[in-house]
Amino acid sequence: MRFMKIAKPLLLVTTPIGLAGGLYEGWQLAGGLVVAMAALIGVIAVALGSIVLTIRRERAAQEQRNKEAAAGPQ
Repeated sequence: MRFMKIAKPLLLVTTPIGLAGGLYEGWQLAGGLVVAMAALIGVIAVALGSIVLTIRRERAAQEQRNKEAAAGPQ
């Protein structure tokens, strides 16, 4: 896990910069087509967020079931 100390912040900073740069270059190259590119990026972001929230919700439910099972019958 020590190797991830620099990788996560680096990705969190460079990814939005790269997306913004790509949209700017897309605007220069294809004009209005960048709107479709931005919409696609938005859809992908929403899908990724949905997956993350589902995983967190399922993990919390599993931890709750484990706590109830560890407490035993009452």
